[in-house]
Amino acid sequence: MLELTSSYVDSLAPNAAAIKNGLGLVKKKSFVQLNCSETGDLIFGECSGSGKSNYECSVDFIVPDKPVARCTCPSRQFPCKHALGLMYAYAEGQGFTIAPVPEDIIVKRGKAEKREENKTQQEAEGTAPKPKKVNKSALKKKITAQLEGLDVLEKLILSLIRGGLATIDKKTLKTVQEHVKQMGNYYLSGAQTELRRFALLLSSDAEREDSYTYAVDQLARLHAFIKKGRAYLTAKQEDPELALDHESTMEEWLGHAWQLTELKEAGLVTENVELLQLTFYSYDDTARQEYVDVGYWLETTGGEIHRTVQYRPYKAAKHLREDDSFFEVARVPQLYRYPGDLNARVRFEGMAPRPVEKADLAAVTGTARRSIAEAVKVVKNQLKNPLGDKSPVMLLHASRLGQTDSGQFVLTDESGKHLVLEDIPSLPQGTLALLPYLNEDQIEEISVLVMFEHRMDQGRLVAQPLTLITDETVTRLLY
Repeated sequence: MLELTSSYVDSLAPNAAAIKNGLGLVKKKSFVQLNCSETGDLIFGECSGSGKSNYECSVDFIVPDKPVARCTCPSRQFPCKHALGLMYAYAEGQGFTIAPVPEDIIVKRGKAEKREENKTQQEAEGTAPKPKKVNKSALKKKITAQLEGLDVLEKLILSLIRGGLATIDKKTLKTVQEHVKQMGNYYLSGAQTELRRFALLLSSDAEREDSYTYAVDQLARLHAFIKKGRAYLTAKQEDPELALDHESTMEEWLGHAWQLTELKEAGLVTENVELLQLTFYSYDDTARQEYVDVGYWLETTGGEIHRTVQYRPYKAAKHLREDDSFFEVARVPQLYRYPGDLNARVRFEGMAPRPVEKADLAAVTGTARRSIAEAVKVVKNQLKNPLGDKSPVMLLHASRLGQTDSGQFVLTDESGKHLVLEDIPSLPQGTLALLPYLNEDQIEEISVLVMFEHRMDQGRLVAQPLTLITDETVTRLLY
């Protein structure tokens, strides 16, 4: 029998408005007919709308991890509010009458099954579609353009360093912005983003001197990219196969959008994985000119913490599905991992949910790092990479989470080592203000998910708590 939860239906919705509208249909009792197949893998029905005829909607779970929603309404959202409402009605336990599967769905199922059979046969015969061939001539021209762009960027960076940050005025910032546009023409999207971030630091309303330390770090980051990017592109020019780098994030810095087939060919895919989302947040990245949805997930078997990242460009944001918090265990048939270090970015196309059990939480707490000193050592090694993620996330075991005599929050491990907790600028909101409201059983012998950041203006490494986990509960401070 099909099992649906409201949390899972939320995860399928394209945005918050669709969730509200789907639930609204259920509350208003707009569904005039609710049916399910005898096998329980299809729910379908009719919903009254603004037109003369009812909208016919269905959600097909014949492939459990890839539900297919269909509706006769003209909405361009997927799933539409009628399909979402249908699933919410089922999740709430409303009465669904068993009925034969509609003929049109039988036909569509047959076509999908035939496509799958052909695909399986091709793979068995070794005639599966070959990967798209790389146009080497075009790629060589792109590499040449990128090398030219690095030369242009280097001249700008050196001129800014020679002149000094204090001499940067509106005219200089205008020149920087012009170079931001040029980086796009040179296919250097990573440099374009970081150069724009540099300009934003020095054009903000905040005190200019407060931004100098981070502006210098941005210049160092760009200089490292120029050096490493030039060496990588030069070597790639001499490689007759023009192979992609599957080990570092250099390809992403150079604007390459990884395809799932490429990740699979590189062996960066794991079969049948279970993931538990530990935290989620969204923020507006003005340097990228995109809204960013970030989720941190723990792989229950290996204990690795991955992150999902979705970018929604300003111009297309309303047409793209928003990610959201997910409170169940996601069973993923294929997990694709992007090149990277700690918290490697992952992606999955289909998943089936199941409720979180005590055994899952026990597995999570069992993967927490017991030593703060060892964790800090790993983080510092990560931060040494100028092109790496500057805000790594780790799960730490804490004997106690408390306050010092001066009122500072600290996390203490079993050896008595302290880690200072503090709200960090990288996150859209703080969490320390919530800590005084925790119960006693939520602050002793717990696992804490924290995000680290090096406060360069203060010369300190600090961490912000995101989620508290015991063998019984998960308390999210940020979601």
